Amino acid sequence: MARIALFPGSFDPFTNGHLDVVRRGTQLFDEVIIALGNNSSKTRYLPVEQMLEMIAEVFRDEPRVRVQAYKGLTADFAREVGARYLLRGLRNTTDFEYENTIAQANRHVNPELETVFLITSPALAAISSTIIREIHRFGGNVDDFVPFTLPVVGN
Repeated sequence: MARIALFPGSFDPFTNGHLDVVRRGTQLFDEVIIALGNNSSKTRYLPVEQMLEMIAEVFRDEPRVRVQAYKGLTADFAREVGARYLLRGLRNTTDFEYENTIAQANRHVNPELETVFLITSPALAAISSTIIREIHRFGGNVDDFVPFTLPVVGN
């Protein structure tokens, strides 16, 4: 049975930290599905469709990585696509507290789902989508933080 991991997130935008987690995840799993969810408590900076295309382009030569959008509960989507693992990156203890709560809830919804945490590579630990959005929104250069060029977005 293939070991399929779901790497869910809003990825708004997808960062080099996310890229690192996916690449390391492909060493542990047969397939990694990057799943762009819609966080009902957040307003997106970049459209999901645009981010899907940009991420898919980054992984165009990696057959074990798939990019897909979804709506609803992550645990339900994992069941739909046959993923028995959730892949998550942790930058710090604050991330752990947040992710641990979500992992417990996902396990309640889908008891066969195991969450696997990867500690962020030290050089990438300071990168967050929130900081990148702010720098980009005000015209700053974010090329060192993302694996593609972000489109110009109006303030």
